[in-house]
Amino acid sequence: MDPLAGLISGPRAAGAFVLRSIMEPPWSLQIDDHAPLSLVAMGRGEAWILPHTGEPVQLTEGDVAIIRGPERYVIADHPDTPPHVIINPDQSCTTLRGEPLAEAMDLGVRTWGNSANGRTVMLTGTYQTPGEISRRLLSALPELVVQRRADWDSRLVTLMHDEVVRDEPGQEAVLDRLLDLLLIAVLRAWFARPAAEAPSWVRAQGDPVVGKAMRILQNNPSHQWTVESLAAETGLSRAALARRFTELVGEPPMTFLAGWRLSLAADLLREPDATVASVAQRVGYGSAFALSAAFKRVRGVSPKEHREMAESR
Repeated sequence: MDPLAGLISGPRAAGAFVLRSIMEPPWSLQIDDHAPLSLVAMGRGEAWILPHTGEPVQLTEGDVAIIRGPERYVIADHPDTPPHVIINPDQSCTTLRGEPLAEAMDLGVRTWGNSANGRTVMLTGTYQTPGEISRRLLSALPELVVQRRADWDSRLVTLMHDEVVRDEPGQEAVLDRLLDLLLIAVLRAWFARPAAEAPSWVRAQGDPVVGKAMRILQNNPSHQWTVESLAAETGLSRAALARRFTELVGEPPMTFLAGWRLSLAADLLREPDATVASVAQRVGYGSAFALSAAFKRVRGVSPKEHREMAESR
């Protein structure tokens, strides 16, 4: 497996919130939607992102920003412009006093703003539930990732801006997939930078022993692995593999495997014909009950609830 494949192949937007905003200064939006991950792609003009922590960052035409939630952030024409609009968890927009603004600022198909001819045009795509983004990806990202137009070559930003205003059958599914592609393209470019701080478990895949062990677990999750059987595959003793794996990955082999199995299960449960029992077998749990218990303990919801939430989006 490609060292980054397991990290960036996980986005699965399902009815993601995608909106084009057209703004004329002064403007400032306080984003308080609690979303796990959002993406802002600049089509024209400039904007400033003020993350929950850290310094303000300016975006210009063609730049893309990825913001890891769920903390609030502000996006504005200037860092000193105070917020006058709040984006709430249901993606409704209100004044600071709670007065609705959606109708007053409606500018057409998936388009919103304070001026149809505003100097700034930006596209926002929001993954609204944690199940749409793997936990490993979220844990690997800083609060704010910015990919500059000058540092990569992609037509996806232009394509997204073109597609967001189209009102055709199946358009929601088209936008979901384009959002996934844009996110993956940005992450691939960002992690490829010489100064990229890849998480320890990604770097560990370059180790000849631990990397092999990780690939064995990732490619064969249904096998009933033990540290001893895994060690036999790598040529190390049980103790040596456990020690080296934990040092490089940051967690023991069986803990890594358990997390990988649940991440796979979360994706598989969204397939139309999947049952909890069939998914349990595919990812290495002995029964539907065992998968359900582990899933709820770690993710806070049962597999059935997870699937129902995905289907309702």
